[in-house]
Amino acid sequence: MKSRLLIITLSTLLISTNIFAGGFQLNEHGAKALAMGGAFTAVANDPSAIYWNGAGLSQLTGTNIMIGTSLIAPQSTFRGVAPDITKYRAKNLIFFPTHFFGSHAFNDQWSVGLGFTVPFGLGTEWDENWVGKYLAIKTTLMTFTVSPVVTYSPFKSLSLSAGFIYSFANVEITRKSQITNEALPYPFLAQDVFVDLTGDDSFAYGFNAGIMFKPTHYLSIGASYHSEVKYDFKGTAETVGPDQLSASLPNGDITAELTTPQNIAVGIAVDITKRLKVSADYQFVGWSSYDVLAVDFANPEFEDISSPRNYKDAYIVRFGAGYQLNEQVNLMGGVYFDKNPVSTAYLNPSLPEADRLGLSFGIEGKLFEKLSITGSYLFIRAKQVTVTDSEEIYSEPSSKFNGTYNSNANIFSLGFVYSL
Repeated sequence: MKSRLLIITLSTLLISTNIFAGGFQLNEHGAKALAMGGAFTAVANDPSAIYWNGAGLSQLTGTNIMIGTSLIAPQSTFRGVAPDITKYRAKNLIFFPTHFFGSHAFNDQWSVGLGFTVPFGLGTEWDENWVGKYLAIKTTLMTFTVSPVVTYSPFKSLSLSAGFIYSFANVEITRKSQITNEALPYPFLAQDVFVDLTGDDSFAYGFNAGIMFKPTHYLSIGASYHSEVKYDFKGTAETVGPDQLSASLPNGDITAELTTPQNIAVGIAVDITKRLKVSADYQFVGWSSYDVLAVDFANPEFEDISSPRNYKDAYIVRFGAGYQLNEQVNLMGGVYFDKNPVSTAYLNPSLPEADRLGLSFGIEGKLFEKLSITGSYLFIRAKQVTVTDSEEIYSEPSSKFNGTYNSNANIFSLGFVYSL
Protein backbone atom coordinates (compact mmCIF):
# COMPACT_ATOMS: atom_id res chain seq x y z
CA MET A 1 0.00 0.00 0.00
CA LYS A 2 2.77 2.43 0.89
CA SER A 3 4.52 1.98 -2.47
CA ARG A 4 1.29 2.45 -4.42
CA LEU A 5 0.39 5.53 -2.40
CA LEU A 6 3.76 7.10 -3.11
CA ILE A 7 3.40 6.49 -6.81
CA ILE A 8 -0.07 8.04 -6.92
CA THR A 9 0.66 10.94 -4.62
CA LEU A 10 4.17 12.06 -5.49
CA SER A 11 4.92 10.80 -8.97
CA THR A 12 1.93 12.58 -10.43
CA LEU A 13 2.86 15.66 -8.41
CA LEU A 14 6.28 15.72 -10.06
CA ILE A 15 5.07 14.84 -13.53
CA SER A 16 2.54 17.66 -13.44
CA THR A 17 5.06 20.30 -12.38
CA ASN A 18 6.32 22.68 -15.09
CA ILE A 19 7.43 25.37 -12.68
CA PHE A 20 10.53 26.32 -14.65
CA ALA A 21 8.85 26.42 -18.06
CA GLY A 22 8.97 29.38 -20.41
CA GLY A 23 6.00 31.19 -18.91
CA PHE A 24 7.81 31.51 -15.58
CA GLN A 25 10.86 33.18 -17.09
CA LEU A 26 10.50 36.92 -16.61
CA ASN A 27 12.06 39.53 -18.87
CA GLU A 28 10.39 42.53 -17.24
CA HIS A 29 13.63 44.16 -16.08
CA GLY A 30 13.21 47.77 -17.07
CA ALA A 31 10.24 49.70 -18.43
CA LYS A 32 12.19 50.98 -21.43
CA ALA A 33 13.35 47.51 -22.47
CA LEU A 34 9.81 46.20 -21.98
CA ALA A 35 8.40 48.98 -24.18
CA MET A 36 10.78 47.94 -26.97
CA GLY A 37 9.67 44.32 -26.83
CA GLY A 38 12.89 43.30 -25.07
CA ALA A 39 14.96 44.07 -28.21
CA PHE A 40 17.49 45.77 -25.95
CA THR A 41 20.73 43.78 -26.21
CA ALA A 42 22.31 46.23 -28.68
CA VAL A 43 20.61 49.28 -27.12
CA ALA A 44 21.25 48.85 -23.36
CA ASN A 45 21.54 52.59 -22.74
CA ASP A 46 20.11 52.80 -19.22
CA PRO A 47 21.11 51.07 -15.95
CA SER A 48 19.07 47.96 -16.81
CA ALA A 49 21.99 47.13 -19.09
CA ILE A 50 23.29 45.29 -16.02
CA TYR A 51 20.73 42.60 -16.88
CA TRP A 52 20.32 42.94 -20.65
CA ASN A 53 23.95 43.46 -21.64
CA GLY A 54 26.47 44.72 -19.10
CA ALA A 55 28.69 46.06 -21.87
CA GLY A 56 26.11 48.78 -22.41
CA LEU A 57 27.21 50.47 -19.17
CA SER A 58 30.03 52.03 -21.20
CA GLN A 59 27.41 54.41 -22.65
CA LEU A 60 26.61 55.90 -19.22
CA THR A 61 28.56 58.56 -17.36
CA GLY A 62 28.69 59.36 -13.67
CA THR A 63 26.43 57.51 -11.23
CA ASN A 64 23.00 56.24 -12.22
CA ILE A 65 20.27 54.67 -10.09
CA MET A 66 17.21 52.91 -11.48
CA ILE A 67 14.27 51.41 -9.61
CA GLY A 68 11.10 49.98 -11.06
CA THR A 69 8.39 47.40 -10.80
CA SER A 70 5.91 45.58 -12.99
CA LEU A 71 2.30 44.60 -12.46
CA ILE A 72 1.70 41.22 -14.10
CA ALA A 73 -1.86 39.91 -14.42
CA PRO A 74 -2.01 36.50 -16.17
CA GLN A 75 -5.25 34.74 -17.11
CA SER A 76 -5.76 31.09 -18.09
CA THR A 77 -8.71 28.88 -19.01
CA PHE A 78 -9.18 25.19 -19.79
CA ARG A 79 -12.02 23.50 -21.68
CA GLY A 80 -12.40 19.77 -21.13
CA VAL A 81 -11.64 17.10 -20.31
CA ALA A 82 -12.35 16.11 -23.94
CA PRO A 83 -14.90 15.30 -25.23
CA ASP A 84 -16.46 17.52 -22.53
CA ILE A 85 -16.20 21.27 -23.24
CA THR A 86 -16.86 22.64 -19.75
CA LYS A 87 -14.79 25.80 -19.24
CA TYR A 88 -12.66 26.28 -16.13
CA ARG A 89 -10.93 29.56 -15.28
CA ALA A 90 -7.82 29.95 -13.14
CA LYS A 91 -7.96 32.48 -10.34
CA ASN A 92 -6.91 36.01 -11.27
CA LEU A 93 -3.54 36.57 -9.62
CA ILE A 94 -1.38 39.68 -9.67
CA PHE A 95 2.41 39.72 -9.28
CA PHE A 96 4.77 42.66 -8.65
CA PRO A 97 8.37 41.71 -9.53
CA THR A 98 10.66 44.61 -8.65
CA HIS A 99 14.08 45.51 -10.03
CA PHE A 100 16.91 47.79 -8.94
CA PHE A 101 20.04 48.82 -10.81
CA GLY A 102 22.93 51.08 -9.88
CA SER A 103 25.97 51.95 -12.00
CA HIS A 104 29.08 54.12 -11.78
CA ALA A 105 31.59 55.09 -14.47
CA PHE A 106 35.11 55.67 -13.13
CA ASN A 107 36.38 56.90 -16.48
CA ASP A 108 35.97 56.26 -20.21
CA GLN A 109 37.22 52.67 -19.83
CA TRP A 110 35.91 51.26 -16.56
CA SER A 111 32.37 51.03 -15.16
CA VAL A 112 30.71 48.91 -12.49
CA GLY A 113 27.11 48.05 -11.73
CA LEU A 114 24.90 46.15 -9.32
CA GLY A 115 21.48 44.75 -10.16
CA PHE A 116 18.61 43.07 -8.34
CA THR A 117 16.06 41.21 -10.48
CA VAL A 118 13.41 38.47 -10.38
CA PRO A 119 14.35 36.32 -13.41
CA PHE A 120 11.81 33.56 -12.72
CA GLY A 121 8.44 33.98 -11.02
CA LEU A 122 4.65 33.95 -11.22
CA GLY A 123 2.21 31.14 -10.51
CA THR A 124 -1.19 29.62 -11.12
CA GLU A 125 -4.08 28.78 -8.80
CA TRP A 126 -7.22 26.79 -9.62
CA ASP A 127 -10.27 25.92 -7.55
CA GLU A 128 -9.49 23.06 -5.21
CA ASN A 129 -12.35 20.95 -6.57
CA TRP A 130 -11.97 21.59 -10.31
CA VAL A 131 -11.57 18.74 -12.81
CA GLY A 132 -7.76 19.05 -12.84
CA LYS A 133 -7.31 19.08 -9.07
CA TYR A 134 -5.15 15.93 -9.23
CA LEU A 135 -2.70 17.74 -11.52
CA ALA A 136 -2.55 21.26 -10.08
CA ILE A 137 -4.23 23.52 -7.58
CA LYS A 138 -1.56 26.03 -6.63
CA THR A 139 1.90 26.49 -8.11
CA THR A 140 4.15 29.44 -7.25
CA LEU A 141 7.81 30.13 -7.87
CA MET A 142 10.04 33.12 -7.17
CA THR A 143 13.78 33.41 -7.82
CA PHE A 144 15.74 36.50 -6.78
CA THR A 145 19.09 37.48 -8.23
CA VAL A 146 21.81 39.91 -7.19
CA SER A 147 24.45 40.55 -9.84
CA PRO A 148 27.58 42.75 -9.69
CA VAL A 149 28.98 43.62 -13.15
CA VAL A 150 32.29 45.09 -14.37
CA THR A 151 32.57 46.75 -17.80
CA TYR A 152 35.78 47.50 -19.68
CA SER A 153 36.19 49.44 -22.95
CA PRO A 154 39.62 48.78 -24.53
CA PHE A 155 38.73 51.38 -27.15
CA LYS A 156 35.77 53.62 -27.88
CA SER A 157 33.85 51.30 -30.22
CA LEU A 158 34.16 48.11 -28.15
CA SER A 159 32.97 47.23 -24.63
CA LEU A 160 33.16 44.00 -22.67
CA SER A 161 31.46 42.98 -19.42
CA ALA A 162 31.49 40.15 -16.91
CA GLY A 163 29.30 39.59 -13.88
CA PHE A 164 28.60 37.19 -11.03
CA ILE A 165 25.09 35.93 -10.26
CA TYR A 166 23.96 35.16 -6.73
CA SER A 167 20.43 33.80 -6.50
CA PHE A 168 17.95 32.50 -3.94
CA ALA A 169 14.52 31.03 -4.54
CA ASN A 170 11.37 29.49 -3.08
CA VAL A 171 8.68 27.25 -4.52
CA GLU A 172 5.29 25.89 -3.45
CA ILE A 173 3.19 23.23 -5.17
CA THR A 174 -0.25 22.08 -3.99
CA ARG A 175 -2.60 19.52 -5.51
CA LYS A 176 -4.85 16.67 -4.52
CA SER A 177 -4.47 12.92 -4.93
CA GLN A 178 -6.84 9.97 -4.81
CA ILE A 179 -6.19 7.06 -2.47
CA THR A 180 -7.93 3.89 -1.37
CA ASN A 181 -7.12 1.84 1.71
CA GLU A 182 -8.73 -0.95 3.76
CA ALA A 183 -8.38 1.21 6.86
CA LEU A 184 -10.83 3.76 5.53
CA PRO A 185 -14.56 3.62 6.34
CA TYR A 186 -15.36 2.95 2.67
CA PRO A 187 -12.26 1.14 1.35
CA PHE A 188 -13.77 0.58 -2.09
CA LEU A 189 -14.12 4.37 -2.67
CA ALA A 190 -11.22 6.65 -3.59
CA GLN A 191 -10.78 9.59 -1.24
CA ASP A 192 -8.87 12.83 -1.65
CA VAL A 193 -5.74 13.91 0.20
CA PHE A 194 -3.96 17.26 -0.10
CA VAL A 195 -0.34 17.16 -1.21
CA ASP A 196 1.80 20.22 -0.49
CA LEU A 197 5.47 20.61 -1.39
CA THR A 198 7.45 23.67 -0.30
CA GLY A 199 11.14 24.40 -0.57
CA ASP A 200 13.79 27.08 -0.85
CA ASP A 201 17.43 27.55 -1.75
CA SER A 202 19.39 30.34 -0.11
CA PHE A 203 22.49 30.13 -2.31
CA ALA A 204 22.77 29.43 -6.03
CA TYR A 205 25.20 31.05 -8.38
CA GLY A 206 26.13 31.62 -12.02
CA PHE A 207 27.67 34.27 -14.24
CA ASN A 208 26.92 36.58 -17.14
CA ALA A 209 28.93 38.29 -19.86
CA GLY A 210 28.32 40.85 -22.59
CA ILE A 211 29.86 42.58 -25.57
CA MET A 212 28.90 45.71 -27.52
CA PHE A 213 30.51 46.84 -30.74
CA LYS A 214 29.81 50.17 -32.47
CA PRO A 215 31.52 50.25 -35.86
CA THR A 216 29.76 53.55 -36.67
CA HIS A 217 27.86 56.15 -34.69
CA TYR A 218 24.51 54.88 -36.05
CA LEU A 219 25.05 51.11 -35.70
CA SER A 220 25.56 48.94 -32.63
CA ILE A 221 25.85 45.16 -32.28
CA GLY A 222 25.50 43.41 -28.95
CA ALA A 223 25.54 39.96 -27.40
CA SER A 224 24.98 38.69 -23.88
CA TYR A 225 25.19 35.39 -22.02
CA HIS A 226 23.49 34.25 -18.81
CA SER A 227 24.66 30.92 -17.46
CA GLU A 228 22.61 28.08 -16.06
CA VAL A 229 21.86 28.35 -12.35
CA LYS A 230 21.52 25.18 -10.32
CA TYR A 231 19.18 25.27 -7.31
CA ASP A 232 19.46 22.76 -4.47
CA PHE A 233 16.05 23.07 -2.86
CA LYS A 234 15.48 21.98 0.72
CA GLY A 235 11.98 21.77 2.08
CA THR A 236 9.14 19.59 3.23
CA ALA A 237 6.48 17.39 1.70
CA GLU A 238 3.17 17.29 3.55
CA THR A 239 0.24 15.04 2.76
CA VAL A 240 -2.98 15.63 4.68
CA GLY A 241 -5.70 12.99 4.66
CA PRO A 242 -7.79 10.70 6.87
CA ASP A 243 -6.39 10.03 10.34
CA GLN A 244 -6.37 6.30 9.63
CA LEU A 245 -3.59 6.83 7.07
CA SER A 246 -1.48 9.45 8.82
CA ALA A 247 1.34 7.01 9.53
CA SER A 248 1.69 5.87 5.91
CA LEU A 249 1.27 9.19 4.12
CA PRO A 250 4.52 10.58 2.67
CA ASN A 251 5.65 13.49 4.86
CA GLY A 252 8.96 14.94 5.93
CA ASP A 253 12.10 16.68 4.77
CA ILE A 254 12.99 16.58 1.09
CA THR A 255 15.68 17.82 -1.27
CA ALA A 256 15.46 18.53 -4.98
CA GLU A 257 17.76 19.82 -7.71
CA LEU A 258 16.62 22.07 -10.54
CA THR A 259 18.63 23.94 -13.16
CA THR A 260 17.39 27.06 -14.92
CA PRO A 261 18.41 27.42 -18.57
CA GLN A 262 21.26 29.35 -20.08
CA ASN A 263 20.29 32.34 -22.22
CA ILE A 264 22.24 33.66 -25.21
CA ALA A 265 21.06 36.86 -26.89
CA VAL A 266 22.40 38.68 -29.93
CA GLY A 267 21.06 41.99 -31.18
CA ILE A 268 21.49 44.86 -33.58
CA ALA A 269 20.35 48.48 -33.32
CA VAL A 270 20.33 51.06 -36.10
CA ASP A 271 19.68 54.81 -35.97
CA ILE A 272 17.56 55.28 -39.08
CA THR A 273 17.48 59.03 -38.44
CA LYS A 274 18.59 61.26 -35.57
CA ARG A 275 15.21 60.65 -33.97
CA LEU A 276 14.32 57.06 -34.97
CA LYS A 277 16.09 53.94 -33.65
CA VAL A 278 15.13 50.35 -34.53
CA SER A 279 16.45 47.17 -32.95
CA ALA A 280 16.17 43.40 -33.25
CA ASP A 281 17.18 40.52 -30.95
CA TYR A 282 17.41 36.75 -31.14
CA GLN A 283 17.42 34.99 -27.76
CA PHE A 284 18.30 31.31 -27.38
CA VAL A 285 16.91 29.63 -24.25
CA GLY A 286 18.53 26.31 -23.29
CA TRP A 287 15.50 24.60 -21.80
CA SER A 288 16.99 21.14 -22.49
CA SER A 289 18.89 21.60 -19.21
CA TYR A 290 15.57 20.85 -17.50
CA ASP A 291 15.74 17.13 -18.27
CA VAL A 292 14.69 15.57 -14.98
CA LEU A 293 12.90 16.53 -11.78
CA ALA A 294 13.86 14.47 -8.75
CA VAL A 295 12.83 14.60 -5.10
CA ASP A 296 14.77 12.78 -2.39
CA PHE A 297 13.27 12.00 1.02
CA ALA A 298 15.38 12.34 4.14
CA ASN A 299 13.30 9.51 5.64
CA PRO A 300 14.58 6.25 4.10
CA GLU A 301 11.12 4.68 4.56
CA PHE A 302 9.87 6.75 1.63
CA GLU A 303 11.06 5.99 -1.85
CA ASP A 304 12.89 8.74 -3.77
CA ILE A 305 11.15 9.80 -6.98
CA SER A 306 12.52 10.93 -10.34
CA SER A 307 10.53 12.21 -13.30
CA PRO A 308 11.78 12.96 -16.85
CA ARG A 309 10.77 16.35 -18.22
CA ASN A 310 11.84 16.16 -21.91
CA TYR A 311 12.09 19.91 -22.44
CA LYS A 312 13.44 21.26 -25.72
CA ASP A 313 15.61 24.29 -26.38
CA ALA A 314 13.57 27.29 -27.53
CA TYR A 315 14.02 30.84 -28.76
CA ILE A 316 12.56 34.35 -28.68
CA VAL A 317 12.64 36.79 -31.61
CA ARG A 318 12.24 40.48 -30.72
CA PHE A 319 11.80 43.76 -32.60
CA GLY A 320 11.70 47.26 -31.12
CA ALA A 321 11.72 50.92 -32.06
CA GLY A 322 12.13 54.27 -30.34
CA TYR A 323 11.26 57.72 -31.63
CA GLN A 324 12.68 60.81 -29.90
CA LEU A 325 9.73 63.19 -30.13
CA ASN A 326 11.64 66.04 -28.51
CA GLU A 327 14.30 66.55 -25.84
CA GLN A 328 11.91 65.48 -23.10
CA VAL A 329 9.84 62.67 -24.65
CA ASN A 330 10.77 59.34 -26.25
CA LEU A 331 8.07 57.06 -27.71
CA MET A 332 8.70 53.31 -27.98
CA GLY A 333 7.06 50.16 -29.28
CA GLY A 334 7.91 46.49 -29.78
CA VAL A 335 6.81 42.99 -30.69
CA TYR A 336 8.20 39.54 -29.96
CA PHE A 337 7.54 35.83 -30.52
CA ASP A 338 8.33 33.31 -27.76
CA LYS A 339 8.59 29.64 -28.78
CA ASN A 340 7.02 27.05 -26.47
CA PRO A 341 9.59 24.53 -25.08
CA VAL A 342 7.04 21.87 -23.99
CA SER A 343 5.28 19.33 -26.20
CA THR A 344 1.49 18.99 -25.87
CA ALA A 345 1.94 15.50 -24.42
CA TYR A 346 3.40 17.02 -21.23
CA LEU A 347 1.28 20.18 -21.09
CA ASN A 348 -0.70 20.63 -17.88
CA PRO A 349 -2.51 23.33 -15.89
CA SER A 350 0.33 24.09 -13.46
CA LEU A 351 1.54 26.33 -16.29
CA PRO A 352 -0.42 26.32 -19.58
CA GLU A 353 2.48 26.65 -22.05
CA ALA A 354 2.08 27.78 -25.66
CA ASP A 355 3.75 29.86 -28.35
CA ARG A 356 3.40 33.48 -27.29
CA LEU A 357 3.14 36.80 -29.11
CA GLY A 358 3.89 40.00 -27.21
CA LEU A 359 2.95 43.55 -28.23
CA SER A 360 4.25 46.55 -26.27
CA PHE A 361 4.51 50.31 -26.20
CA GLY A 362 5.74 52.94 -23.77
CA ILE A 363 6.78 56.52 -23.16
CA GLU A 364 9.91 57.90 -21.53
CA GLY A 365 9.78 61.41 -20.11
CA LYS A 366 12.47 63.62 -18.64
CA LEU A 367 10.95 65.22 -15.57
CA PHE A 368 14.03 67.15 -14.51
CA GLU A 369 17.62 67.39 -15.66
CA LYS A 370 18.63 64.37 -13.59
CA LEU A 371 15.36 62.44 -13.25
CA SER A 372 13.41 60.53 -15.89
CA ILE A 373 10.37 58.27 -15.73
CA THR A 374 9.27 55.51 -18.10
CA GLY A 375 5.91 53.77 -18.27
CA SER A 376 5.13 50.83 -20.54
CA TYR A 377 2.49 48.24 -21.32
CA LEU A 378 2.86 44.71 -22.70
CA PHE A 379 0.06 42.41 -23.85
CA ILE A 380 0.93 38.74 -24.23
CA ARG A 381 -1.36 36.43 -26.18
CA ALA A 382 -0.69 32.70 -26.04
CA LYS A 383 -1.67 30.55 -28.97
CA GLN A 384 -4.74 28.40 -28.28
CA VAL A 385 -3.58 24.85 -27.70
CA THR A 386 -5.80 21.78 -28.04
CA VAL A 387 -4.24 18.69 -26.49
CA THR A 388 -5.16 15.30 -27.97
CA ASP A 389 -2.07 13.26 -27.00
CA SER A 390 -1.76 14.04 -23.30
CA GLU A 391 0.41 11.89 -21.06
CA GLU A 392 -0.88 13.69 -17.97
CA ILE A 393 -3.03 11.37 -15.81
CA TYR A 394 -5.75 13.30 -13.97
CA SER A 395 -7.63 10.39 -12.38
CA GLU A 396 -7.35 6.68 -11.92
CA PRO A 397 -6.81 4.36 -13.65
CA SER A 398 -5.32 6.21 -16.62
CA SER A 399 -7.56 9.08 -17.75
CA LYS A 400 -5.65 11.53 -19.99
CA PHE A 401 -6.01 15.28 -19.54
CA ASN A 402 -6.95 16.26 -23.10
CA GLY A 403 -8.61 19.61 -23.73
CA THR A 404 -8.05 23.19 -24.85
CA TYR A 405 -5.95 25.87 -23.12
CA ASN A 406 -6.15 29.64 -23.58
CA SER A 407 -3.90 32.16 -21.84
CA ASN A 408 -2.98 35.83 -21.95
CA ALA A 409 -1.35 38.41 -19.70
CA ASN A 410 -1.40 42.16 -19.17
CA ILE A 411 1.82 43.73 -17.90
CA PHE A 412 2.33 47.32 -16.78
CA SER A 413 5.81 48.55 -15.90
CA LEU A 414 7.04 51.77 -14.29
CA GLY A 415 10.62 52.86 -13.75
CA PHE A 416 12.61 55.86 -12.50
CA VAL A 417 16.21 56.75 -13.37
CA TYR A 418 18.19 59.27 -11.36
CA SER A 419 21.58 60.39 -12.66
CA LEU A 420 24.21 62.07 -10.49
